Amino acid sequence: MARIAFNMQPVEHPWGGGNSWLVQVVRHLRESGYELGFDLSGSPDCIVLVDPRVGGNVTFGHAEIAEHRQRYPAARCLHRVNECDLRKGTSEIDSLLAQANQVADHTVFISGWLRDYHAERWFDAARPHSVVLNGAEPAIFNPVGSEKLEPGGMMRIVTHHWSDNPMKGFDVYQEVDRLIADGELPGVELRVIGRWPEAIEWQAAETFPPTTGRDLADLLRRCHVYLTASRWEPGGMHHVEGAQCGLPVLYHEDGGGIVELASRYGIGYRDDVTTAIGEMRARYGELRQAVLDHAPAGDVMCERYRGLIQTLLV
Repeated sequence: MARIAFNMQPVEHPWGGGNSWLVQVVRHLRESGYELGFDLSGSPDCIVLVDPRVGGNVTFGHAEIAEHRQRYPAARCLHRVNECDLRKGTSEIDSLLAQANQVADHTVFISGWLRDYHAERWFDAARPHSVVLNGAEPAIFNPVGSEKLEPGGMMRIVTHHWSDNPMKGFDVYQEVDRLIADGELPGVELRVIGRWPEAIEWQAAETFPPTTGRDLADLLRRCHVYLTASRWEPGGMHHVEGAQCGLPVLYHEDGGGIVELASRYGIGYRDDVTTAIGEMRARYGELRQAVLDHAPAGDVMCERYRGLIQTLLV
């Protein structure tokens, strides 16, 4: 069977959505019979470029890939693009991605929004590419045993982030926390899981440390609604994990790639999250059914990547 080399090694603790994707795809490909590695030894047939920033668990970059392909012209490269400068107010990511993409035979964007963003800056949309939306591990993130909001019951809203970057939407989470503390959102609780800026002092929210896997899924299933306020997100995994646990989503209309999924089973807002929360309560039954019917799934995502790699190899 063909050998596939990823330029990033997965880690087994909370490390953001990119690592969640990597853990799933690596396991799926191994179960499909592929030989997997995280370096360029052994003349890999296909190279998956996950991150152009070499260091830490990113083991090699586009320069090494270009050199490898000079020696082994039959080797193919799949580039997964899941970042942009707009996401965190940086200035170097877009150019790094453009440079790295020169070695790619096929490019995968994690949302149509992200593809269009880069097409306006450097990517030629006539080149071979696909959009594959994120999914979480369905054996872990699923709605079995999830709590359902009863009419008039306490509505538990949850959000979780590995990153404490303010662009993740902490201004909105603080506002919801304040509204609850001031009695302006009766019948609503907020739970915050993960990390947040040090300056934040929560008033009413119940908080939990960074959590992953089954422990995280159990926490999500105890809630009713997922809240994301992340801006210009390329795709994200946090809202996906919430949706797969049966939670309809409140999402910011400037959420970037998040909107492509969350609009199927959620409510968007911009300046008035209070009204959106009220609408969520009023439409909960309808949106709960929508998320059960249309939530993303990691097995579907993994199969898409396997198919793309197989196509490159043949």
